[in-house]
Amino acid sequence: MNVQTLSHPTSTTADAAIEWWRGAVLYQVYPRSFADTNGDGVGDLPGITTHLDHIASLGVDGLWLSPFFTSPMKDFGYDVSDYLGVDPIFGTLEDFDALVARAHALGLKVIIDQVYSHTSDEHAWFEESRRSLINDKADWYVWADAKPDGSPPSNWQSVFGGPAWTWDARRRQYYMHNFLKEQPQLNVRNPEVQQALLDAMRFWLDRGVDGFRLDALNFAMHDPKLTDNPPLASNGKRTRPFDFQDKVNNQSQPEIPAFLTRLRHLADSYGETTGRARFLVAEVGGDRANEEMKQYTHGDDRLHSAYGFLYLYADRLTAELVDGGPAMWPGVEGEGWPSWTFSNHDAPRAISRWAEGRDETAFAGMAMLLLMCLRGNVFVYQGEELGLPQAHVPFERLVDPEAIANWPETLGRDGARTPIPWRRDATQAGFSTVEPWLPVDRRHAALAVDGQETDPASMLHLTRRLIGLRHSRPVLRTGAMTMLSASGSLLEFRRGDGTDALLCVFNLGHDAIAWTAPEGWTVADTVNMPDVHGDALPPMAGLLLAKAQ
Repeated sequence: MNVQTLSHPTSTTADAAIEWWRGAVLYQVYPRSFADTNGDGVGDLPGITTHLDHIASLGVDGLWLSPFFTSPMKDFGYDVSDYLGVDPIFGTLEDFDALVARAHALGLKVIIDQVYSHTSDEHAWFEESRRSLINDKADWYVWADAKPDGSPPSNWQSVFGGPAWTWDARRRQYYMHNFLKEQPQLNVRNPEVQQALLDAMRFWLDRGVDGFRLDALNFAMHDPKLTDNPPLASNGKRTRPFDFQDKVNNQSQPEIPAFLTRLRHLADSYGETTGRARFLVAEVGGDRANEEMKQYTHGDDRLHSAYGFLYLYADRLTAELVDGGPAMWPGVEGEGWPSWTFSNHDAPRAISRWAEGRDETAFAGMAMLLLMCLRGNVFVYQGEELGLPQAHVPFERLVDPEAIANWPETLGRDGARTPIPWRRDATQAGFSTVEPWLPVDRRHAALAVDGQETDPASMLHLTRRLIGLRHSRPVLRTGAMTMLSASGSLLEFRRGDGTDALLCVFNLGHDAIAWTAPEGWTVADTVNMPDVHGDALPPMAGLLLAKAQ
């Protein structure tokens, strides 16, 4: 038995109103695959606005929009060529304003992505920077001379394969890119670059956004000495040269938190004038994600929250895995606030990773209850409310550069990015009137929104109930979390203390477990457990118990 208590100071009603984000449920929208209104096969902002009622009906606190900015789409929007523009494939700034207005009218907050570690090579900043060694933006990106033998300045490797350096004949230098060669690395150490990024944040704050999800944040700065990365001891399957290095010099620099303080001060200035806090959450992956998430959220002058890839890339859902999450955030003085997600646009869908041949709908219900019981913010990825499995995308339809480069060693990201099915019997499941940018999986069409709306036992109705449960039980949003059992198939933890406490019990395994409810507790909710008075937990059962009154 592993007993560990995570706590957070009790918030006043006023604090709760200001800190709307603490314990919030946010719904991630991947715009390309949400809804297409202009018949080009790609989702757009008006499509999101049209379906905001669906998002609001889930009971979530807000939505997070993946990139919709002007981009050549080499990495589908994470290669930004204009931080202040909407790509025409998604619509216009007026469409964005209409989306925000409608979301706010429905009581939904709007969080948008920001990519501050790199831009597109078609960004005007880079086009100017590469012209010469001497210009106004010459030092806005990471440039370096070749070694005497003409090879790259360091041994750094790109996430997507190959060296993290590309030769540019105009400057007669190499430029750095942690990702695609079309995504040159910004020199975020440069105060002028920082100011330009702050100005981009201010632009969207002025348009009413409620916060930002900061992409690949630990890649934002590099070692200016360009020191080679040392080799990394084997950490499992290696599919890229990137996996062989300890990435201590091309990322994870100690100066990053000072930049985050500037971002926080700007966000807070808008909260002070409106009484509505703006929320900053970082995506932090990599070998040092645990310590970096702590650094980036420590105290009151950095980010509010961070999430990593603990659950996103896990092959199996085990009690020990779940225990690892709270262990990362023990609730010590000055600690930030965690965020959790089981699926997103960068990882294969959780159902397909974790169901292991079991009933996928039943497993999805248990996983949703577990997500809603975790301490921290939670992100629900579009389609999770429908129980969508990872879609099959044939090789000839792949568009993800990572999947194509590493085929067939990685599943890639396309299978998690396919269109949302709205109408079971409609063309392209109601997503579009034409062939979409990624194919609609026939299994997904059978799980369309309209069919689930008419079925009270559907995953959609269960998701609404469980999100509502989280809102109706404040201890699920902000209460302490005490781990009681996290071994084998049995996962047991308590949320909160005293009369408001809840006991959360899950059977993550394939077989029933002998288990009897303790005295003094009554059933608050269950999934996959038809007999709540028995002496066993069925496989994939989830049980929530409240203190008897």
